[in-house]
This record gives sequence, C-alpha cells and structure tokens, in this order.
Amino acid sequence: MRPNYVLGGRYRITKSLGEGGMANVYLAHDLILDRDVSVKLLRLDLRDDPHTIKRFQREGLAATELVHPNIVSVYDVGEENGMQYMVMEYVKGMDLKAYIKKNFPIPYQEVINIMEQVLSAVSVAHAHNIIHRDLKPQNILIDEKGVAKITDFGIAVAMSENALTQTNTVLGSVHYLSPEQARGGMATKKSDIYSLGIILYELLTGTVPFKGETAISIAIKHFQSEIPSVREFDPRIPQALENVVLKATSKKPSDRYETVTDMATDLETSLSPRRASEAKFVPMPDDDGETKVLDKSDLTSEAAHQAPDTPKVAVPKEKPKKRRRRRRWLYTLLGLAVILIAGIGLAFWMGRPQTVTVPDVSGLTVNEAQQKLADNNLNAGAIKRQPSADMKKNLVIKTSPTANQSAKKDANIKLYVSTGPRMVKIGNYIGQSYTRASATLKAKGVTVRRQNESSNEVPVGSVMQQSVENGQRINPKETTVTLTVSAGQRQLQLADLTGKTKSQIQQYATRESINVSFEYKYDKHPKNTAIDQSPGAGSTIKEGSTVNVTLSRGKKPVSDSESKVEDFNVDVKIPFEANDAGSNSSNKNSSASTAGVNTVQIYVRDHDHDYSTVYKQLTIAQDTQVSIPFAVASGKSGGYKIIRDGKVILSDNNVTKNSH
Repeated sequence: MRPNYVLGGRYRITKSLGEGGMANVYLAHDLILDRDVSVKLLRLDLRDDPHTIKRFQREGLAATELVHPNIVSVYDVGEENGMQYMVMEYVKGMDLKAYIKKNFPIPYQEVINIMEQVLSAVSVAHAHNIIHRDLKPQNILIDEKGVAKITDFGIAVAMSENALTQTNTVLGSVHYLSPEQARGGMATKKSDIYSLGIILYELLTGTVPFKGETAISIAIKHFQSEIPSVREFDPRIPQALENVVLKATSKKPSDRYETVTDMATDLETSLSPRRASEAKFVPMPDDDGETKVLDKSDLTSEAAHQAPDTPKVAVPKEKPKKRRRRRRWLYTLLGLAVILIAGIGLAFWMGRPQTVTVPDVSGLTVNEAQQKLADNNLNAGAIKRQPSADMKKNLVIKTSPTANQSAKKDANIKLYVSTGPRMVKIGNYIGQSYTRASATLKAKGVTVRRQNESSNEVPVGSVMQQSVENGQRINPKETTVTLTVSAGQRQLQLADLTGKTKSQIQQYATRESINVSFEYKYDKHPKNTAIDQSPGAGSTIKEGSTVNVTLSRGKKPVSDSESKVEDFNVDVKIPFEANDAGSNSSNKNSSASTAGVNTVQIYVRDHDHDYSTVYKQLTIAQDTQVSIPFAVASGKSGGYKIIRDGKVILSDNNVTKNSH
C-alpha cells in the first residue's frame, strides 16, 4: 500500500507500521474526523480465501463491541478492490515486548499495574464470550502515558487457522500457548489465563519460561515441563506473587483461576505483608479414579502372590482306562480357579475407597455447612471468601467438589463463602471524556446514564458532573451512575467569507464546526461566489451557530423562461441520536461519530445543486432545526436528503414552494 493512497475515500495512508502473519498495518489519517488511525489490511496471499475473509469481517465487527480504555478500539471494517481492511485506534508508543526489553528490571508494583490493566481488558472480552486465543506481549501496546491496550481481538480466531503455515507467527505465539492448545484442543477462557500467566512470568524475569529451536519443541515443553520458578531467578520476588504465576500456568485448566477477575483479585494483594508467609502453590494431584483392567499375566502373578502355598497337582498321564479320574482332577482344578478369582475380586471390592455424595450446603452459614458435611461423613476444608451478588454475607455460595458429586469418605470439601455484593469504588471522572469514563465504569459492572448539557467552558464530550461522589462505594446491581456531559459551544471570530467559493466556505464551516445557510441572487460576480454574509466578518459567534451567506447565481439570463426561478426556504428538524460508544453504527462503512455528537450531511437538488455533492455538513449534539434554501424553476420541484452517521433519516424528492 503506497503512501497518500486514500482507502474507502476517507483514510489517507501515511506509512507502514509493520507486517504480521495475517495482516499488514499502516498509519493513516481519517480525513473526516481529522485524526490518526491505524489500518490493518489482510495479506495478499489470504485475500482469495473466502473463509478467512469471512472470519476477518465477522471477528472485526465483533471487536467493535469491546469498549474499554485498555482495548484498542475498532472504528470501521470495510472492503475496497478486494482488499479487506480494519480501521483501529492509533496507539503511539511501543508493544509490551519492546517495553520489557527497554525497561527491565521493572518494579514489582509497576508489573502489577500493567497486569491489572491487561486483566481488566480481558475480563470485559470474556464477559462478551470473546476469547483472545493469542495473548502475548506483541499484542499489548503501551502508550506514551503508560496505559496498556490489547489489540488483535478481532482476528485472533482467523490467525489460529493459518498459524501452522506461518512459521514466524507460530514462533511468536507458541511461547504463550496453553497446554491444551499445544495438544490441538479448543481454546477456552482458561487458555487466555495461562497466556496471561506467561506474560506475568516474562514481566518478572525478562524472558519466557520455555525456549527451543522449533515451535514443536517449545509446545511440547508447555504440556510436559514445569514452569521454572521466578524466585530462583529473583529471590526478592514474594512467594505470593510467584503463586499467581504458578496457579495461572497450571497444566490442568481446573487448577487455574476460575476467572480473570479471580486472578486480578489475587494479584492485587500479592505484595501485601499479610501474605509474606504464604506457602508455595502446588496443584491438586491427579486422582481420576479410573478402573484398571488386569490381563491374564497380571491375574496369574496376583494369584501366585495371594496363594504361594497352593499345592501343585500332578495330572497323571493320559491312559484310556483312567479318563474318569482325569476328568475328576480337571473339575477340581477348575473349581479352585473359580474360588481363587472370586477371592481376588472380593479383595478388590473390599479394598476400594468408599464414596459419598456431597450435600448441597449453599445458603447455609459456615457452622451449619460444617455440621451437614459431617453428617454425610465429609470434612469442611479450606474456606475461600469472595463477593456474590446473589448470596448474603457469610453464607456459603458453593463447594468444591460441587453438590451432588461423589467424593471419598472423610474427604475435605472446600467452601466458598460470600462477602456480600461486590462493592465498586467510584473515581473522579470530571474532566475525562465520556467514552473513557463510561468504559471504565462499565468494565466494573456499573450501569451508566448519560445526560447532555451545554457549556461554554467544558470541551464537547467531557464529563462536567457525576451523580456519585469520588471515593464512594456502591453496589453496581442497585445504583446507576449519571454523568453530565458537555455539549460544547466554543466561541470563534468569523472570517470574511465574501469573494470565496461555495466549496471554500463549506471547508471553513466544517473546520470551525459552524453551520452555513446559502441564499442565491443574480449578480455580476461569478456563479457560487459569496457576495454577502450575516453576521459580518469579524463577528464573534458560538460553535454550532448558523451563518447566512449569499452566493451569486451569475448574471441574470435574458430569456424570461430561464429567469422564472422561485426562491424559498424549507425548515427541517433533524433528530439527535444518543450514541454512547461514539461509533456503534450498524453500517460498517458509515462515518464514525465522536462521543456525544452526530455527523450530518445535507444533500439538495434544485436549480443550483444536485445530489452529487454535499450541500452542508454539520455536527449536532441535540435535536436541531435547519432552514434549507431552494431555488426551483417554475413548474419543477426540488428535493433533499439528510444523512446522519451514514444513514438516510429524512428525504423529500418533491419539494415545491407550496408543499411546505
């Protein structure tokens, strides 16, 4: 893709940012919203694969659902001349791999801060049932302010299908591959947790735990070799912090954290002095209780062991006259064998571990649960306290093993006890953009309500007030946070527009965020040249104000039929559509709005205009009344259509002076 190429009529390519196993990434400039973006183009050798294209489009659109300050936003997905592309937020900085190399050793608290940002982002993705599948430092960007942002949620699935043929991609990803993925199994949310554990290992040690000359050799180590100890690399690392690595990277998914949120909670207190004497994490030993089948050789050796003194019976040589005696001895031997086998089976049956069914103790207090377990020949084991929206404080949520499962008699049953609803601490969001503030709150499970309010001081889209004070803790299931957001209105000094063309005036209006209403009259000046304006040049107006400009229609024609053009105005009310995410339009090729405003284009068809060019473009933050001037020849009609964020919302193709 060459520089200055305009993709989709909107994104001007600036330079290449890098090449990957599936796509190439470019820096581009959004000509409509005047901002830098990154554009990801599907590689040329994959553009003829319809399955890959379908994955690219579907997963890219799914990624637009993930609105979070630590996830790279996806603005647009489209196609041009067979090129599949994805437009994303441009993050100026470096990836985590380069950050580790540049800043290692990294202070422990900074390591935790980075991981908490990453875990928060992955938690939101998992809440949407989106599994990343390819978490690695190369897919985590660190901007100039130290904020971590995860990318490539959109094409993680598609990449997994082509990974075996992309050697470089495999080598870059296999260091963070979970054991179940290395065996060819399906990736789950716990596979992401394993990758996060490897990333934490690399942040603490500056290197990956397993290395090898080939991707296969590294993959084998993931499901055969134990993760090296980070404390052997750096003895100053607290045991509690190493335990987070060990639990996240357990070989069996069942030994890992249940959720990313659980991992974040454990990581948050890993430097606490209260956990200084914590024991090293050890996964639960395998005990699958499978029935083992003995073959004949096993049975023979076992029988010999159980009855070493069994007398050997000599079978007489076959003689025709003694067949009855031989048959008697044969029946005796068979009888002994049956008795012996029955004895061995009885021994096995008597020696098997006795099992009981785990009772349901949810909703009971700890003491009540302990008593009920004891009544069922079970012991109460470790107690883990965790938040619960459904269970009151100090009541049992669940057990491990769960209710109605089988367990050995006198086994220890782990109790999960509620600490009550998860309370969320509200921060100070005043001055932040609504998009960032609402994403932060929604990531915590808080319901957010937006309320617009005009302001001459606060920038458009910034939070002016919040209904819950900074530092207050709330139950997100019961409390809604209302954010009051500025609708803007800055002031500017109006330029002298006379003598300028209509196109120049429209560009000026777009740049300064003002609205222009055009009128026409016959004049000696060239057609579509401004001959008057109101307010006049130098006037101070507010952003969003309307300026009336009179354009020359050119010299008046001599023919009477050509001069019978009626001028009139049509008033139209354009409805505002609240759009929290700023770019959640279902039309993938629509112009993305900035947070809290709609982008509107008006097209006019009359004596002086046609639908081929935009008559007026404006941004609105509330329902807005506009007056559209028409010049319609006698006996003819005009028309208009109004597009909001890429969709036609109003139109009329039979506009006359008396029709409105």
